[in-house]
Amino acid sequence: MTTSRTAKLLRRAGDPQRATFLELFFDLVFVVALAQLSRGLAEHLGWSDAFRTLVLLLAMWWIWSSTAWITDRMNTQQPVIQALVIATMVGSLVMAAALPEAFGDTGLIFAGTYVAIQIGRGLVLAVTFRGHELQRIGVRGLFWYGLSALPWIAGALVHGTWRGALWALAVVLDHTAGSRGFPTPAAGRTPSQDLVISDEHLSERYRQLFIIALGELILVTGLALSSSGFAPHGTAAFGVSMATTVLLWRIYIYRAGEVLEGAIAASAEPARLARWASYAHLVMLAGVVVAAVGAELVIAHPLGHTPPAWIAVILGGPALYLAGRAHFEYAVFGRVSRSRPIGVLVLGALTPAMLPLPPLPVATAPALVLTGIAISDAARARGRPPEPPSPPS
Repeated sequence: MTTSRTAKLLRRAGDPQRATFLELFFDLVFVVALAQLSRGLAEHLGWSDAFRTLVLLLAMWWIWSSTAWITDRMNTQQPVIQALVIATMVGSLVMAAALPEAFGDTGLIFAGTYVAIQIGRGLVLAVTFRGHELQRIGVRGLFWYGLSALPWIAGALVHGTWRGALWALAVVLDHTAGSRGFPTPAAGRTPSQDLVISDEHLSERYRQLFIIALGELILVTGLALSSSGFAPHGTAAFGVSMATTVLLWRIYIYRAGEVLEGAIAASAEPARLARWASYAHLVMLAGVVVAAVGAELVIAHPLGHTPPAWIAVILGGPALYLAGRAHFEYAVFGRVSRSRPIGVLVLGALTPAMLPLPPLPVATAPALVLTGIAISDAARARGRPPEPPSPPS
């Protein structure tokens, strides 16, 4: 491939940096994936099930985030890149369809598709970008994804605890290698300066994925209300769930969510900051998935006894979200508002008091905590100029 042909496949400084319709099209798959994860956890609510859901979420997240990195570097108007993203989308949809029985009969489909996506993309990079740094990145990816393919496929061929252990090893390998630049014998690791980051594009992609997560929460809430037949207490639980959803959005967007782009641009190490923001969004995403489980349970059963596992998801989802939001705020501003950790502590302290209460009052507690945080944000901002991003050095 000629140098000019290679250059056409890459984003240039003067190109539009906004996310494209192709990327939004790709994101639709993750509405399905998140809904499958929350539904599966709602049906099987236990510690082992939570661990399995986490492993599956980490796998799906790695597909999404690695695709966001590819589209951050490459020109999605080029047919080769479009074909690569669409092929990834189709594979991701197969994985999403396999999620409910991934630890059962569809384990080989899930793991095999994951491995095919990651190795396939490495091959495309290695072949398409001959002589370019992206070829070396593709080779490094092939080495590590080939290595993690062993526990992925081996896990799919066994059952129970062994599958969980092997797949956990596989996702740890993938995430650790990626965060360290895929250090590879004879090829080294990818230097941070080679991870060209478009601050506008990447920050927009994170916002879009978070909105998709909230969309999944809204979808679950609406379907649960429909199934409840609009019973009075179920409708009240629907109102609490929607209030919680709005508060999650409000706390996200104010103010770190609005200025992530500026924080990446201002950072001395934009690739490292983008990686921090990535994992902060992963934790927030997990919190929203857990909150969706709680919303479905409360709307379906607003009264009666609240099992401890229900209390764990009803309070734990918002607490997990706040923990991720605190990490996100630190990445953007180099500090954390006291209201975030206080909110997590209050939710934890409230847990014993929730045991004798019905699900609806239990769900009201985190909504009130989130309301207090939103009010605190508004009070702190009143009469002051917007705080500029100040990422940690």
